[in-house]
Amino acid sequence: MSAHADRTTSFLLGCLLAMGGCAGTPPAVASGNADTAAIAAALASADRLPGDSEQDQRRQAQGLLVFMGVAPDQRVIDVFAAGGYYSELLSRVVGPQGRVLAYNNPPYAKFAEKGIAARYAGGRLANVEPLTADIDAMGLKPGSWDAAIFVMSYHDLYWRPKDSSWPVTDPDVLVAALYAALRPGGVVIVQDHVAEAGSDPYATVDKLHRIDPAVVRRDFERAGFVFDGASDVLAHADDDHTKLVFDPAIQGRTDQFVHRYRKPAR
Repeated sequence: MSAHADRTTSFLLGCLLAMGGCAGTPPAVASGNADTAAIAAALASADRLPGDSEQDQRRQAQGLLVFMGVAPDQRVIDVFAAGGYYSELLSRVVGPQGRVLAYNNPPYAKFAEKGIAARYAGGRLANVEPLTADIDAMGLKPGSWDAAIFVMSYHDLYWRPKDSSWPVTDPDVLVAALYAALRPGGVVIVQDHVAEAGSDPYATVDKLHRIDPAVVRRDFERAGFVFDGASDVLAHADDDHTKLVFDPAIQGRTDQFVHRYRKPAR
């Protein structure tokens, strides 16, 4: 394996495994339309893949899904879904009349190919559509989705490694596509590693794989979304925001923000 491939694998694996929270954000805002019983049932399902349930506490999955407001019959996009841990939970919550789009770009899909194959083997999760495509080829039907979620992945839109084939992505293109795809009132949840306030997103993502929450808010508000609250469910106040997220001193305990953005009802 090349040095770059090794670094890319470490980066993606860290994004999937490292968990933390957010500091300096407003108090959590309740998502009144969450179906807490359906969320609890999804988490308790005996049909989940081996190993998934051991991640629930570390990921604070119940709190995140409640904050998202997910409920039966919804249509949800899991952006950069990787192996599909959240895609499966969303599948079980939205139920047979709902739908989940488990979206990966080609590098994510390549990295997570074994997990993806196991996740959907034998016709599991019939209401999930795995999609691998470049961002500008997602083909999202306007006004047809209720929600979308980024878990530890939004910062990848700013990643610009000089020695790789990682696709150059424009955050504005993807956020605008999500805005168009959501129904009025639809929401996007973004969970990611906190970077120092005012830090340059390109340099910080390249060096630390973190992002300033203000950059994310700027991106979404520029597209027309309204900031609709923040949760501290993954807050780790003792995290040093200047450390690489894979640093053994803080890996798995990084400070993470969780934002909710809403497409205006009108």
